[in-house]
Amino acid sequence: MNRRDFLAVSVPALSALPLLAADEKSSGITAAQALKEIQDGNLRFVSGKTKRPNASLDRVKLTGSQGQHPHTAIITCADSRVPPEILFDQGIGDVFTVRVAGNVSNNDEVASIEYAVEHLGASLCVVMGHSSCGAVKAIVDGGDYPADLVKLTADIQTAKKNTQQANPNLKGDALLNATIRTNVLLSLEHLIRNGAATRAALKAGKIMAVAAVYDVATGKVEWLGPHPNQAKLV
Repeated sequence: MNRRDFLAVSVPALSALPLLAADEKSSGITAAQALKEIQDGNLRFVSGKTKRPNASLDRVKLTGSQGQHPHTAIITCADSRVPPEILFDQGIGDVFTVRVAGNVSNNDEVASIEYAVEHLGASLCVVMGHSSCGAVKAIVDGGDYPADLVKLTADIQTAKKNTQQANPNLKGDALLNATIRTNVLLSLEHLIRNGAATRAALKAGKIMAVAAVYDVATGKVEWLGPHPNQAKLV
């Protein structure tokens, strides 16, 4: 069984999970509104004008009693410099975040986003990489890695290979930066391919899925938009 087949059969059937209580519903924010919300939040963050919304104890109590209704679900890197709620100026219950080294979309990450889309009503999915990513740099630089790291970064290896095939003259930082972008799009592709609920919602126009790259030196997020082959993927 190849890796793609493994993902296809091992991502849980989310529809088989117990439905949430009646008070668990979507945020009521459309995908376009959610995208604008986090884009505006990043602009506030970069300009030093953050509002720090929904960060009070009252918000904790509200989400504790009425459940979570995140408008956005994000797969991003576990890097300590990349905290989505802060850099998007969002609060408790606004963003459903899945963090993993190299922002890869393996089984657990896809299943988590499936839950956010199907059961929490998230209307926007974001896969976000970042500059100076250690996981990507380790693959670009080459060398031997522990078995667990090899498994985790298999898709990053593919991203490096694809980048080098498309741009055989790239070296050093240029290769790293290009691979980071390729890896983000590959992760987004795997989310769409292997996430049945996400793919169905995209096809129906109920959600949006976009790629982005965060600059750890400036705080700015570069938006790459939907996957260029989204129409074929869905």
